[in-house]
Amino acid sequence: MTTRAVHTSEKTYPVRPSAPGPGTARGVLRAAALAATVPYLCLKGAWVAGSRIGIPDGSVLLGTGMFFKVANAVTLVMDAAVIVLVLVFTRPWGMRVPSWLLTVPVFIATGLLVPIVVAFPAQLLLGAVGLGPDAAAQAAKEPFLDPWVFNVVYSGFIVQAITLAGLFVPYARERWGSRWQGVQGERLPSPTGVVAGAAAVLAVAAAAMHLTWAFGGTVGLSASQISQFSPQTGAVFATHGICLLVAGAGAVNLARGGARQARWALAVAWIGSAAAAGWGLWLLISSMGTTDPAKEVTTVMVLTYAGQMITGLLAAVVLTRFLGSRRTA
Repeated sequence: MTTRAVHTSEKTYPVRPSAPGPGTARGVLRAAALAATVPYLCLKGAWVAGSRIGIPDGSVLLGTGMFFKVANAVTLVMDAAVIVLVLVFTRPWGMRVPSWLLTVPVFIATGLLVPIVVAFPAQLLLGAVGLGPDAAAQAAKEPFLDPWVFNVVYSGFIVQAITLAGLFVPYARERWGSRWQGVQGERLPSPTGVVAGAAAVLAVAAAAMHLTWAFGGTVGLSASQISQFSPQTGAVFATHGICLLVAGAGAVNLARGGARQARWALAVAWIGSAAAAGWGLWLLISSMGTTDPAKEVTTVMVLTYAGQMITGLLAAVVLTRFLGSRRTA
């Protein structure tokens, strides 16, 4: 459905596009997305209220500092925002929400959820074939959360990612479909090309570190982090490295222009830049909450996380410039 106009004897008034019709498939996706938020919201709500459910004795989460309390409250609000997004995508008033107010949380959600969709199933597969530490033994050695918590929470995140994508795509097609019709077109101005080049250079540097760690390299890691390495943690490092390379390649591709389909170029740049920026920032914030000297994050890791975040932000600038040029056209 595209924007149409209502004609009167005196003026022509544009009519906003309507939200995609409900339909059975959209109703199922909406219900699944809302249900997928329940486990995480319940856990976070319980922790904010002082419960220890799922937290073993000796866990750093039981510390007396404010960092984890604030983090629990913030992440509780972030997951509650998924409910708001679902309503925006499925209710008529959702088409009237300002673009920036919608795209920013969708960008953040994409960045945080996509690596989980890739890495968590890979971890489960590696564990199923015996390429990983025993979960119970690992939890006893380094208590953080009971193993069942990760399974429940990350499974919910994957359902959220799939259902949000299924709801967002038709919504975005109705509202901004003209932005990705046809091919990419002309090369973007030189300043944007410089930004894309910087994103690519940083992406390669940060990805090299993540991929080194993924295959067992120890440069830049603390003794504690080296001792905890397993193929499952390697899968996480590899996922971050791949997302960085996707972000850099997506930025360069958008800046170059050409005859490639715009929708695929946008999808690649969006996913890569969101994942790099979102998880780079999250890892930086998490490193600030480390109080145990044995688990202190090294300078190399901090620089890698910073490069990861900056790569995503630079790629997002190129993405924004590309969309702006499509609007002008």
